[in-house]
Amino acid sequence: MSTRGAGQEHAAKDLRDAGSDLERKFWVALALYGVLAALVWFTMSEGQVSVMGRPVEMRLLPLLVLGGLALRTVLAHQAEKIRRGGDRGGGSAS
Repeated sequence: MSTRGAGQEHAAKDLRDAGSDLERKFWVALALYGVLAALVWFTMSEGQVSVMGRPVEMRLLPLLVLGGLALRTVLAHQAEKIRRGGDRGGGSAS
């Protein structure tokens, strides 16, 4: 039975390693979204484009897309944390 316990410890270690790797990738992704947003802000002109009859700054459009991607990344990260918590029994039962 000691091999079974060692297997469970190994699986738990793999989960922790995968979780820390995902955490690192999450923060790197958010940092890169910030860098891209800064590049958009400082490199695009201040021109305006008409959207549904209203003038909108041209550089706000790619910032909106980047914001949507960042939101999707945050939501996917939270969903993964909930899934991993459910695997260990750490999730809340409501």
